[in-house]
Formats: sequence, C-alpha cells, structure tokens
Amino acid sequence: MTSIFRTVMGADFERLHPELQRRFSVGLAGGEACTGRGVMDRIWHGSGLLKPFLALGTTRNILVPRTGRNVPFTIENVPYADGFGRETVTFVRTFDLPGRARRFDAQMVLSPKGDRVLDYLGTHQHLASDLFFRAEPDGSLLIRSGEHRFREGPVDVRVPELIGGEAEARESFDDSTGRFRIQVRVVNRHFGPLFGYEGSFRATYTDIRTCGVRPGLRPVREEARA
Repeated sequence: MTSIFRTVMGADFERLHPELQRRFSVGLAGGEACTGRGVMDRIWHGSGLLKPFLALGTTRNILVPRTGRNVPFTIENVPYADGFGRETVTFVRTFDLPGRARRFDAQMVLSPKGDRVLDYLGTHQHLASDLFFRAEPDGSLLIRSGEHRFREGPVDVRVPELIGGEAEARESFDDSTGRFRIQVRVVNRHFGPLFGYEGSFRATYTDIRTCGVRPGLRPVREEARA
C-alpha cells in the first residue's frame, strides 16, 4: 500500500520512526485518515513587515495571523480524489486562539513526475509550493519547501524571493510520551525569520470508508496546474 509520501521518499521512507511511517502512509490505498490533537507550545511571528501578508492570508486560511502560547490545535490528514482525479491529502490545521479559531489549510498531491509533493495552500489554492521529504538519522522527518508559485486565472508566476519564504518542518515521535512533535519555521533570505510554530500532539486513525471527508475540509477552488 503506497501513499504519496512513501512514493516520493522511496527507500528513505523505511528510515522513519514506525509511528511516522504509519502517519505518512495515510492515503487512498491504505484507507486511513489521521487526526492529530494537541497543543502548540508557541506560535510566533518575526518581522513586522509580515503583518499585511498575514492579514491578507487570513481571508484564505493561509498562515496564522496571531501569536500565542499553549494553543490547542487539531490537524486533519484525510485522503480523497480531487476534481482532477489526483490523490490528495489534506493538511488542515485549526488553532483554537482566544476569541476565534484560525485555520491554516493545505492540500498535498504527488507531482506528475513523482519526484516531489505539491503543496496547495489556502481555500482557493492560489499559492503552491514544491516540498521535498527526507528521513533524518534519528528517524524524524524533515520537509523543506522549494519554489513557490501564485496562480489565479491566466496568471502563473513565481513568487519573488524578496517577499517569499523558505519553509522547513520537522516532525518526530517521542516514545516516552507517545506524542508527535512538530516544529515549523518560515524564513525570508532578506528579512530573516517570518513565522513558525512548535508543539506536540497525539494521533488517532479512522477508516475513510466510514468517516469520509467532512464538509468544509476540501478547498473551495482546485488548481490543476502542477
């Protein structure tokens, strides 16, 4: 049973901690969805220059507009076939911030060549990033972003380096607590650290044949361009 993550990592997938292997085996072939529930120890912002972009991104569930500590959150990884027939896995994060919960939506698909994962961001998939996966010596998973693109109608442009950010996510499993740990950091080459969060969660698995994809989890608009 091959998930999009196992496909893109190849033999390197076997070097992941067994709990990470199960979590990233979520897919149509395996028939499981994964829901993580936990706490973000910290959600942080860097340069104040990011504030206008955070405010704009909030309207499309991209990034998180507020900082906080000890913030309860949920991450939903549910596989489905999108409108173009591609296997897709949701990465929908909901942060229970004071006053109002905020979402950071992403949907991941395998690139046509199978050499990377495409990460479509937000409710309308206007932003897309290339993601590259690597197992670390300790069994943790390192994910790094590549090129970012903006797409709307006929527009298809690369996001300039000046306003873009390089994302790095590290996910591991702590055997002593039975929890996954996650750390995300986005850095701009010119302005330094922009945004990030770190925390831990427990995961539960459900059969997608019975749970399906709940309303509101899929994006409003789907982008066909890889």
